[in-house]
Amino acid sequence: MEVNLNCYDALALDLDGTIYVGDEIIEGAQETIYKLRSMGKKLLFISNTPTQSRIDTVMKLKKLGIEAAIDEVLTAAYLTACYLNENCSDCKVLIVGEKSLIDECQKLGIPCTNNPLEATHVVVGLDRTFTYETMNRAMQAVINGAALIVTNPDPSCPVAEGQFVADTMAIAKAIEVAASGKITAIVGKPSAYYASKMVELLKCEPSRCLIVGDRLETDILLGMHLNIETCLVLSGIAKKEHLAISSIQPNYIINSIKDFIL
Repeated sequence: MEVNLNCYDALALDLDGTIYVGDEIIEGAQETIYKLRSMGKKLLFISNTPTQSRIDTVMKLKKLGIEAAIDEVLTAAYLTACYLNENCSDCKVLIVGEKSLIDECQKLGIPCTNNPLEATHVVVGLDRTFTYETMNRAMQAVINGAALIVTNPDPSCPVAEGQFVADTMAIAKAIEVAASGKITAIVGKPSAYYASKMVELLKCEPSRCLIVGDRLETDILLGMHLNIETCLVLSGIAKKEHLAISSIQPNYIINSIKDFIL
């Protein structure tokens, strides 16, 4: 079924796998964003990445030829910092993650520590320098009673040429198993917390919104939780064979975001 853009006032657009893959823009994405803006659509770029702050994301989009304001961007790194700020008073956070996650937490004044005996929370995001020492430190904190907070539930993410790399959940599960603990919260899509922040920023009736993304278990499930219509793009993780065996079904399926302008 063809997507009738006239039915929607706002679109929440996933990034990796939808607008770009790794550092490469998906063909037609720039033109599609331009068309959506020219039609007066409100746009929100929604990402589960913990390795980019909102500013990082704005700069990456600009480098790819897409203009976006900082309040048009949600990332898992930013929302994890917000979650801690709102829900974890008097916390001391041990972060397993990269600079963007640390920066977002520091911007909100969240106290951080590398001492596992001081940590009240262990926050896990993708860490491409993850080591045994890092895992052991996080494990000790969880054994000592620290809550295990995960930025996003993705076990892998797409990169160029159809390849994949390990993502946050692969690291989080290693820590969880080592500590014989349990993940306390996952902040990223499709969590209720992510959903509430997205709706807050869209300021639009759910019936007039469309979520566009490449993952059934995050982007499409997020829409199902909110009763917002969804469009799956086949330019990222999910493929037609996944649809055949999944209970999570989008309202629309397109090959890529450029189909909006064909």
